[in-house]
Amino acid sequence: MKFFEKAEAFLFNQETWEALATTAVRNIFIIVLATVVVKVGQFIIRRIFNVKFKGLIRHSERREMTLLKLLENALAYVIYFSAILAILTEFSIDVKGLLAGAGVLGLAVGFGAQSLVKDVISGFFIIFEDQFSVGDYVKIGVTEGVVEEIGLRTTKIKSFTGELSILPNGTISQVVNYSVENSLAIVDVSIPFEVGVEEVEREIEKYLANVFKKNDDIINKPKLLGAYNFTESEVIVRVIAETKPMRHYDCTRTIGVGLKKYLGQQGIEIPYPTLVTKSFDNL
Repeated sequence: MKFFEKAEAFLFNQETWEALATTAVRNIFIIVLATVVVKVGQFIIRRIFNVKFKGLIRHSERREMTLLKLLENALAYVIYFSAILAILTEFSIDVKGLLAGAGVLGLAVGFGAQSLVKDVISGFFIIFEDQFSVGDYVKIGVTEGVVEEIGLRTTKIKSFTGELSILPNGTISQVVNYSVENSLAIVDVSIPFEVGVEEVEREIEKYLANVFKKNDDIINKPKLLGAYNFTESEVIVRVIAETKPMRHYDCTRTIGVGLKKYLGQQGIEIPYPTLVTKSFDNL
C-alpha cells in the first residue's frame, strides 16, 4: 500500500509535472539551439571558403574542399557533444564526475582500441600531407574511384559504377592518385602497307595541330612518335598527348575518332583483314 501511495503522490503532484515540463522544454530548446548553431556555423564556413575560391590568390582547390568538409564535421561533433552534456546537466547528472570517469575509461579503452587510434592518426597525416583530397580519382588497394569524403577515421570512395566504399584510414598503406599530375593520352593508328608511312605521318601532323587548338583538355600539341610496330598487314603509328588530369580517356577517343575521319577524307583508309582466293578451274 505504501508503494501505491507514493506512486499516487508522485503522479498527482503538480510540482513534479511542472518540473518535468520545464526540463522537457529546456531539452527541446537545447536540441533546437544546437541544430541551429551547427547549420549557421556550417553556412558561415562555406561562405568563408567561397570567398577564398573567388580570390586571386588560391591554394589547391582539392585541399580546400577537404578542409571544408573536415571543419563542418568537426563543428557538428563539438556542438552536439556540448548539447548532450547540457541535457545531462538538466537531469541533474554530475557531468564533471562523468567526464573524469570517461577519461579514465577512455585511457583503458585506448589500449584495446589501437586500430581506432591508428585510423585517427592516419587520417590526420592524410590531410596534413595532402596525400589525396575530396574530388580526386584514386586507387587504394582494389578500390578505385572518386574521393567523396575524408574524415579522421574513414575515407569514402565512390566507384565509376556508383558503389560507395568506406575504408578505415589505418588500412590505407598505398595510394595511387590520378588527379595530381597531368595525364597522357596514347593513340595507336594503323596504316596499310600500300600507303607510304611518310605521307600518312605528314597528314597526321596537320590534324594534330588543329585538334590541339580546338580541345582545351590537351595541354600541349600532341606528339607523333612514328611507327613502332609492324604486323602482317599494317604499320602501327603511335601518337601521345599530355592532357589535364583524368581527361586522357576522352582525349584518346577524340583524337582516335577524329584521325580516322580525317585520314578517310584524305583517301587513307584504316586497314582491315582481307582474304585472297585463287581459282583452280584451269588446273
